[in-house]
Amino acid sequence: MYGTRGVGARAYAMVLGAALLIAGCSSSKDGDGGDKGDDGAGITQQPKETDPFWVNSDGNAAQQVAAYERAGQKEDAEQIRKIAEQPTAEWINPDSAEDQARGFTEAAEKADRDALLVVYNVPHRDCGQFSGGGAADGNAYRTFIDSVAKGIGDRPATVILEPDAVLHMVDQCTPEEYHEERYDLLKGAISTLKSLKNTKVYLDAGNAGWGNPDQIFDPLQRAGIDQADGFSVNVSNFYTTQDSIAYGKDLSAKVGNKPFIIDTSRNGNGPYEEGAPDERWCNPPGRALGETPTTETGDPLVDAYVWVKRPGESDGECKGGPKAGEWWAEYALKLAEASN
Repeated sequence: MYGTRGVGARAYAMVLGAALLIAGCSSSKDGDGGDKGDDGAGITQQPKETDPFWVNSDGNAAQQVAAYERAGQKEDAEQIRKIAEQPTAEWINPDSAEDQARGFTEAAEKADRDALLVVYNVPHRDCGQFSGGGAADGNAYRTFIDSVAKGIGDRPATVILEPDAVLHMVDQCTPEEYHEERYDLLKGAISTLKSLKNTKVYLDAGNAGWGNPDQIFDPLQRAGIDQADGFSVNVSNFYTTQDSIAYGKDLSAKVGNKPFIIDTSRNGNGPYEEGAPDERWCNPPGRALGETPTTETGDPLVDAYVWVKRPGESDGECKGGPKAGEWWAEYALKLAEASN
């Protein structure tokens, strides 16, 4: 039921280092104007007019491409390149929030693209599952948000705010005693981030499989959706783009016709239907990459297809996977091989 989306400390450190490295060094240009990375994989930016988000040319997938090429595994390298060449969201580590936000947005600005960031640190996060944790209390969370905002500054950024935070209040996974504080924290985070010059904020609104939009529209309003640019759906989940659009439109009609973005990173084959329902979300087999990221969706209510969950990073220690957020090359290969 729940899509985990934590990022392990090792992945954090590697991606932060890559962002800061990219921000501080010059990039060569390829024939179509994309910025070429220095990782040996030749990863470039996507055309800005259709996909304005930044491709991290030294992320986990890009490093895997380079490693496979060095090992002579050309076919595997080309499969992982399907992931490495697409922009994916960067999940902000609370331990270095300001530095990460600055590093990612500086690297994106240098490439003339927008940073795509995820803020995922609300207290009592993920109901104690694989990505459980979050800030120690409300004050710690506010300090965290202030750090993210300071790191972003005036640079262009799109922020997905707190996957599952509203949904877990609606389905009572998060105890009632924490609800009022969470509403206040989410509303405050939107206000702080929207005070920045070039930052868009999408408040997470669950996915097409969990329940009825009638149950979540009032909580979204209490969390400050009216001040956000829109909402996100299907983060770290597998529901089809068609089902996600239908869910998003039903919900949009109840929250002032707000637009939304859809995580299409792993929804190419739709949701996994076998096994216990409460375990299907975690590293399900037989899944595939979905639509590649773009702002050209053909629907005025759908602002973008984005890859929020980074394909190839584990949902958690299930079905043979490593810790949540850690790179899993075997799973990444299967996602890529199954995609069109």
